[in-house]
Amino acid sequence: MSGGVAGRPQRTAVAARWPVRVWWRLVRPRHTIWPTRDGWWCLFAAMGLGLAAVNTGNNLVYLLCSMLLALIVVSGVLSELSMRGLHLSAVVPQELYAGRPALVGTTVANRKRWLPSCSITVEILGRTARRRFLHVLWLEAAAERLVTWETTPPARGRQRLPGVRLTTRFPFGLFVKSGRPALDEEVLVYPAIGPVPRELWRRVGEAGESAARRRGHGHDLYDLRTYRPGDDPRLIHWRSSAKASALMVRELEEDSALDARIVLAGTGAASRARLETALSEAGSLAVQLLGAGAAVELVGPGIHVPSGRGRGHSRAILTALALYEPPPTAAAAPGIPVVSSRRAVREVRVSLD
Repeated sequence: MSGGVAGRPQRTAVAARWPVRVWWRLVRPRHTIWPTRDGWWCLFAAMGLGLAAVNTGNNLVYLLCSMLLALIVVSGVLSELSMRGLHLSAVVPQELYAGRPALVGTTVANRKRWLPSCSITVEILGRTARRRFLHVLWLEAAAERLVTWETTPPARGRQRLPGVRLTTRFPFGLFVKSGRPALDEEVLVYPAIGPVPRELWRRVGEAGESAARRRGHGHDLYDLRTYRPGDDPRLIHWRSSAKASALMVRELEEDSALDARIVLAGTGAASRARLETALSEAGSLAVQLLGAGAAVELVGPGIHVPSGRGRGHSRAILTALALYEPPPTAAAAPGIPVVSSRRAVREVRVSLD
């Protein structure tokens, strides 16, 4: 008895929410439908036959009108069954660069347990008038399909994906049923990365003439010593070992001459084009140096990325450059942080103005 009394308020609350849900579905339906050219002809034919049947009372005309109306109803029911239960999930690369084509995609998953989905079209909305369409002819129940396309981010910073929408003309091509736009989330686009200008490489060479020599992981020979357990056998110097009658190992010099501090000079408020070019040059130089095993530090007005190495540090620098915005005025621009270092590093200045 108590269980029935406790369950009655819950059923009453669910029943009270039904009008709200129905009103919300009427205002914002899950799927929209629009006739195609053939669909308009079918509707006009059904209306004409209906008027002719009422005026003449001919049973055959009534039958033809009923067949066309039944065709429209069946088309709506089957297209709804094909669209229902479909779920989209974005597949985006970890790194996107401005002006560089990238392959993005979406996974179309059919969450229906028994029924397949037929003739599904993935419409890439985009910002241009020309839209692209990718087709999935058959998707089994509880299956999924990966659909990919190529896109080019126009600029660095936070950008939105073009977004996609599922549509279908199944089964007779009389109506286009489409879902709501999806997958238009925000992504981070890195600055354009390309070859480093020769003038910038020349500054790197001039800035590194006084780099200190020290033992490390590099390419040049630093010293020779006797072999110790655990040393890499590839570093054994066989000619010196033969002369000394003992295994001699090469010690390599760390590529400290490649370690660099990239300094962004200026604010970039004067010319937007020059700002983007300078950020692209700084990012390209950082990627090249980090790829060679160097430690790179980035400093500038309102921006500071400590020295580091590796792929993760490259992403940190590119993220800082992607989100950089010039201060409103030159007077409000914070100064370049003074960074002390015991190591000799190259200091390369990149002008933002």
